[in-house]
Amino acid sequence: MQAGLFSQDDRRIDEEIEMAEALVSPEVLRWARERAAIPVDAVAEKLKTDTAKVLAWEDGAARPTFKQAEKIAAFFHIPFGFLFLPEPPVETLPIPDLRTQDGMPREGFNADVLDLLRDVMFKRDWYRDYLENHGAEPLPFVGKWPADAPAEDVAEDINAVLGTNPGDFASGTWEQHLSHLFDRCEDVGIWVMRTGYVGSNTHRTLNVSDFRGFAIADKLAPLIFINGRDAKAAQAFTLAHELAHIWLGKSGVSDPYLNRAGDHETGVERKCNAIAAEVLVPRRLFLVAWDGRRSLEWNAQALSQRFKASRVVIARRALDCGMITWDEHQAFFEQEKRGWQKQDDAGGGNFYATAPVKNGKRFTRAVLHSAMSGELMLRDAGSLLHMKPNTVQELYARNSVGL
Repeated sequence: MQAGLFSQDDRRIDEEIEMAEALVSPEVLRWARERAAIPVDAVAEKLKTDTAKVLAWEDGAARPTFKQAEKIAAFFHIPFGFLFLPEPPVETLPIPDLRTQDGMPREGFNADVLDLLRDVMFKRDWYRDYLENHGAEPLPFVGKWPADAPAEDVAEDINAVLGTNPGDFASGTWEQHLSHLFDRCEDVGIWVMRTGYVGSNTHRTLNVSDFRGFAIADKLAPLIFINGRDAKAAQAFTLAHELAHIWLGKSGVSDPYLNRAGDHETGVERKCNAIAAEVLVPRRLFLVAWDGRRSLEWNAQALSQRFKASRVVIARRALDCGMITWDEHQAFFEQEKRGWQKQDDAGGGNFYATAPVKNGKRFTRAVLHSAMSGELMLRDAGSLLHMKPNTVQELYARNSVGL
């Protein structure tokens, strides 16, 4: 009898707490909403209230209930405790933001990209410790070349280390070509991740307009991240661009296509673009393949298939090699830009086949082996790979993932 009464009282107290006002910081509440790029009316709809009340919370004229505050924190993807801080926390980027727009640095990142970077850095810290504990040696190609090195020399070294032969990729699909390049990178010690959303939340997609990729030039655990929402041809260029970052020893977040029509990129971005173009379409091979009797449109299409590089990259090579004028390049670039569309993330199909692509094969292999050997708890392995513990076991048991 007493237990029953206690349970009822307990529930009543919980309900009273949930309905009590939460002493949240109006400044933090507004910061969290703007950080998540969520409009006021969307918050009101999510909480089944009106926009005037949400604005009153942000002005400090009213306060949400504890239950509403919990929903707000989940909706904005922040820890619940953040809402009670006296002022918004300072969020520093773990690697430089090298993106530009119209010659100027871009304004920060949204919550999805920030959370992605934090998640990747958490993985990276674990993986670096794993490599150190297993006696891994620094990789000689990371930071091998100075920033003023000729693009042709750096590109030739990249292809030599990877064992790739530009111009020999005419057969096969774009996805097969990308898989081949990813495998070559992983074989030499470069950890490559490709996904189009944050963690396992497919509703938190990564917008290509925010970034296309980033690189961490760590000598022990160099990492390249590719935005899986991008077009396949663009992913190939981003990979080559991020490889240039690794070879120059310069970490950073990139959008190598954003200003391809001009020369507004920072020095390192312009240099990495030049190296990437040479990696995919070496000048000496391009000059032989270009047909001066044909139009830019014809050459762009034909050489795009031969080199497995985008039509925009072919046009840029034509400009750099004096085959077309600046105005011709600009017109072609704008034409291609109008046709760009978001692509489906590479996460479709067989989950057990795509999971190692999202997390990177080297990293996935390390986590699975650590979990199965007892060095790492299944729960922690699942946290690193964004999957349930029993799924970790199933992934390890399958041979089709190529690990």
